[in-house]
Amino acid sequence: MNDRVVVITGATGRLGQVTARAFAEQGASLALISTSQDKLDALADDLNLPADKVLTRAVNLLDSEAVEETAKAVFAKFGRVEVLIHLIGGWVGGKTIAETDAADFKFMLDQHAWSTFHLLHAFAPKLAANNWGRVIAVSSPSAVNTPAKSGAYAVGKAAEETLLFTLANQFKGTGVTANVIQVSYIDVENSGKGTPPKEIISAMLYLCSDEAGKVNGTRLPLY
Repeated sequence: MNDRVVVITGATGRLGQVTARAFAEQGASLALISTSQDKLDALADDLNLPADKVLTRAVNLLDSEAVEETAKAVFAKFGRVEVLIHLIGGWVGGKTIAETDAADFKFMLDQHAWSTFHLLHAFAPKLAANNWGRVIAVSSPSAVNTPAKSGAYAVGKAAEETLLFTLANQFKGTGVTANVIQVSYIDVENSGKGTPPKEIISAMLYLCSDEAGKVNGTRLPLY
């Protein structure tokens, strides 16, 4: 990953921070995206990267113009974009369809589907310009095997995955790949009840390697 330019959304979340640290250790330049500039600045300070290897941007991913401007800012600073890692989370569930509020359903579509659409709309052309690129989203098995009381979340994640797989087919054979890592539960406390972040990071690093160039449009189950 030395000298690759990696964009990470949800960078100030717990998985986002671990991801940023891992790719920084691999020598990548980082564009860190979240909603809090203060938290982004704290993360950048913690990573202790040279100023020319890090960019922070507080962005509402539902604002298409702001996302487009962010893509331009990343390109202006680094001259290219090679990896996009989408880590925006959020879950609303525990209710039947009849019990689910329309606002909750919209929130899940916004959080997972619309954020992904805006990111791909802005960044996909810049990835394609390199003839080499990687797009990764962390999703959930709920997108395929939906639990009884998780419809809104499952629809959001299914839409997110569909967008990535559309991109995968669009760029097939170009050197740009798009894949999904499915995780049921991110075990940040290493309790043994889910997938620890280090396993997710290992999968990301593999998918971003040259050796994974033929892995495209795939759901990688880590659960």
